[in-house]
Amino acid sequence: MSNADEQAAVVDIVTAGLKRRYAAERRFRLFGLLSVVLGFVFLFALFASIISTGYPAFQSTYVQLDIDFDPAILDISASPGSEELSAANYAGLVKHSLRELFPAVKKRRERRSLYQLVSIGAEYELRNRLLTAPSFIGRKEALWLPANDDLDTFMKGGIDRQLPQENRRLSDQQLTWIDALLEAGRIEKRFNTVFFTSGDSREPELAGIKGALLGSFYTLIVTLVLSFPIGIAAAIYLEEFASRSRWTDVIEININNLAAVPSIVFGLLGLAVFINVFDLPRSAPLVGGLVLTLMTLPTIIIASRAALKSVPPSIREAALGVGASRMQMVTHHVLPLALPGMLTGTIIGMARALGESAPLLMIGMVAFIVDVPQSITEPATALPVQIYLWSDSPERAFTEKTSAAIIVLLVFLVVMNSLAVYLRKRFEKRW
Repeated sequence: MSNADEQAAVVDIVTAGLKRRYAAERRFRLFGLLSVVLGFVFLFALFASIISTGYPAFQSTYVQLDIDFDPAILDISASPGSEELSAANYAGLVKHSLRELFPAVKKRRERRSLYQLVSIGAEYELRNRLLTAPSFIGRKEALWLPANDDLDTFMKGGIDRQLPQENRRLSDQQLTWIDALLEAGRIEKRFNTVFFTSGDSREPELAGIKGALLGSFYTLIVTLVLSFPIGIAAAIYLEEFASRSRWTDVIEININNLAAVPSIVFGLLGLAVFINVFDLPRSAPLVGGLVLTLMTLPTIIIASRAALKSVPPSIREAALGVGASRMQMVTHHVLPLALPGMLTGTIIGMARALGESAPLLMIGMVAFIVDVPQSITEPATALPVQIYLWSDSPERAFTEKTSAAIIVLLVFLVVMNSLAVYLRKRFEKRW
């Protein structure tokens, strides 16, 4: 074989190899693109499912009733005091109004079914109205009052009236009354302000996330106040002042290991130490904040050390060269340049803490709490725990509440992560 033939054979071999490599590269790119597309498809399906299920919870159904604030119906005197008004018969007002609308309903069982169309929350609304404006006594007013969760679900398309009566929560007679109320213009859907202004409740139409939001807020405030200064101080010491030794190596290894520890372990630690040893109040945002502080500290320390490492050594050398002390060099020159990265790591750690439920379950923040907390020591729950509680309820209306609460939680997480990205892009310096 001549040299020309040998060279041609080598070229053919190289060409064939290049073709295989290019084909493999194209397949790799295709698989990567397919993975990204599948990820977006699954993410879109998840968000679509949550939003389609949860958006009806942002509306609630109201029924208009002609309420007669007759002292005889209320079972009060002509000039009642606040205590007498608080104990008045407000349920009787609702029942009297419904009986006037449907005078043909006489049997006790039928009346009980009729009364079920209006939420028990109507009594509380009437009481609050009369306590704030006693001048309503003796007057008759057309008021919009919250409907029962079954009527609310029916108005949102959650109950199929074509099903047999035994397979749905509303009877044929109740559907007839609902049709009459609709024809009279006495039923309408409104924005569900109760969802954002009320605490938890056994009744789906009265349940809200205000208590959970404030519980999460107090918990995150405690977490931020403790974890940010401690995490920043620890990162500065380990990166700028601590000498390399076996002791510092052990600390760094443990910090990295703690960042990967399951969150429920921190909940067990909080239960054992903060509650059983220090006897701190159970189910309180104070204990929740302490537990989440332990969980977020490794993340903040690692991110802060990375931000300190990104500052060029020339900054340190220049500061020390003009006579600055080591502390002045860190506080006046290095720390301001590293602070955007530290804030980014802190926000990411706080976002993770906002979405955690396992450690909070271990310290008792899973309890059913109706009252909205007013301080960090009062019993409270958190938004992820509230979602967990509602997801375990059998009523369909709580399914909507669960998805709606998830939407609110996702909005907060997206805002916090977007803020972290903005701070990094806005203040980060490229060296």
